[in-house]
Amino acid sequence: MPDKTKLFTLLADYPSTLPLKRGEVASNLLGLDFSDIKVANTGFKPLREAKFDLSEIAIVTYLQAKAYNKPYVLLPVVVMARGQHHTIAYNRERGVLSPADLAGKRVGVRAYSVTTGVWVRGILAEQYGVDVSKVHWVTFEDPHVAEYSDPAGVERAEKGKDLVQMLLAGELDAAIVGDKLPDPRLAHLVPDHAQAATAWAGKHGAPVNHMLVIRRDISRSRPDVVREVFRMFKESRDIAARAGDKAAGQLRFGLEANRAALETVIDIAARDKLIPRRWRVEELFDDVTRVLARTSSCGA
Repeated sequence: MPDKTKLFTLLADYPSTLPLKRGEVASNLLGLDFSDIKVANTGFKPLREAKFDLSEIAIVTYLQAKAYNKPYVLLPVVVMARGQHHTIAYNRERGVLSPADLAGKRVGVRAYSVTTGVWVRGILAEQYGVDVSKVHWVTFEDPHVAEYSDPAGVERAEKGKDLVQMLLAGELDAAIVGDKLPDPRLAHLVPDHAQAATAWAGKHGAPVNHMLVIRRDISRSRPDVVREVFRMFKESRDIAARAGDKAAGQLRFGLEANRAALETVIDIAARDKLIPRRWRVEELFDDVTRVLARTSSCGA
């Protein structure tokens, strides 16, 4: 038996990936050498140097990486997806705020190009009629892709400032705070966020956060390895789904299964000047990764 191909891999712990990381998914072809980075988005900047062979990546980070010809290609494998309506909040102690009130307001976000922020801007524009160009965006971090610069008018907070503390102090009117509200004084900007997220998903597909990328040279030289990656991740997801994890069961594999969500995030990113043009979904993949769900023995 020849030695297994080893891929240096960035992958966080999710219900859908834990079976893979625990060794419950066997392969005679492939071994994954996992980075010790625990929070995936802190590992996205090392992708600038092509540090990883295989990596989860925020979808907008990948769109920008493609724009600057980084040596990665997308796999149609979703490792994290969620509704986004609940991630933007305001300080209820300073009065009620709604999406319709955001014009001229100061809204904080970790980085202008962060995927959650991109989804939220798209949601605000389409579902609530917000002119996001009239919102004053305040950021705290550089983009993951070094070549990109924020659009004119996007403000960088002073060094040492904290997004949540600025929101509580009234220096921000609202902020994209993430999956959980970090303080009891905060309230969701979209009060019916669960129902609104369901409506959005019905029209556009559930927002995709993180997918997989692999080095382009590996995809070109070892399509068998790419197909094995796809099989292993799908098997890991299926193990979690059979164990009763609903979120894992909802993760979609394959280009067609994710077409609606990818078309939508491409549109938002192009409108926000994060990428130079609106790509076709097929352009995000190569000849090997584009057809994985159809060529694999596993379905999507």
